[in-house]
Amino acid sequence: MSDILIRKTGRAGHITLTRAAALNALTYGMGMAIDAALAGWADDDAVALVIIDAEGDKAFCAGGDIREMYETGTAGDYSYGRTFWRDEYRMNARLAEYPKPVVTFLQGFVMGGGVGVGCHASHRIVCDSTQIAMPEVSIGLVPDVGGSLLLAQAPGRLGDYLALTAARMGASDAIHAGFADHYVPAAGWEALKATLIATGKPDAIRSAARKPEPGRLSGESALIDALFATRDLASITAALEEDVSDEFAAAALKAIQRNAPLSMACALEMLTRLHGQHSLREALALEYRFTHRAMEHGDFLEGIRAQIIDRDRKPKWRHGLKSVPDQTVTDMLAPLGEAELTFDSAP
Repeated sequence: MSDILIRKTGRAGHITLTRAAALNALTYGMGMAIDAALAGWADDDAVALVIIDAEGDKAFCAGGDIREMYETGTAGDYSYGRTFWRDEYRMNARLAEYPKPVVTFLQGFVMGGGVGVGCHASHRIVCDSTQIAMPEVSIGLVPDVGGSLLLAQAPGRLGDYLALTAARMGASDAIHAGFADHYVPAAGWEALKATLIATGKPDAIRSAARKPEPGRLSGESALIDALFATRDLASITAALEEDVSDEFAAAALKAIQRNAPLSMACALEMLTRLHGQHSLREALALEYRFTHRAMEHGDFLEGIRAQIIDRDRKPKWRHGLKSVPDQTVTDMLAPLGEAELTFDSAP
């Protein structure tokens, strides 16, 4: 497949995303190729660890390739999107539960589907160009690919802030939030990869790691905890409106005002349910309840139209920031019965 390079080199299974011109956006075929490679290497004694990286300086993976979801969804066919999400989430689970070390090298944009590939690994490496984010609420989705669990486990109310504002994290903030493990300057990446390939052991990562420059989010933790304390979208919006004299709060409010209210309300409910949890499968199943309904009952198609297709940046959301019905949130996250996500293909 021209979008991805999969091979065994030395003691490593090596997966490289090669769709740099498209910021390595993840197609369905790429996701399934990753899943198949991981399944094949799990019992292969020649593979001691797995490396996942990407070509290009701009992005490890800037998200999922959602244009076909839009085209099929607007035609009334929701099956393609549902299949994409179902199988992608199963791949995310396989990656998170993998029995061997998995090392990811996360340069540039790491967003949405890129988080699902890059941020559930056992050893997640970032550098100065890294920008990690979960921007799904801007297109009428919720943080998915297991990102909801990472957000729920972030310190204080940082996960709520990241989920609602789609704020980007540099190296230090990504480590602070639990989306990454080690900062290694990009100039040292190739030498580190060579060592990993030769030894099949992740030991060299710690000695190559350095302390990154301080991030901004850890310094704003008290303010974030105060402004996002309620896990209620209307109350959070009101708190931000009352504190617009603060530059940080004003920027957060501006970001939230752009995003889909239904998605943000559901994201907050998901983080509430997942708080204190450690089961990625539980998080993925909860996410799938929303994404399964997103095209038919949510704002996903309108979000894609406004952001990707027409690019007018003027989405017409179904609800206002202070008027999302509680019952609608409950309905979007209700069990799917026979369509509930299962992990038959995961280990």
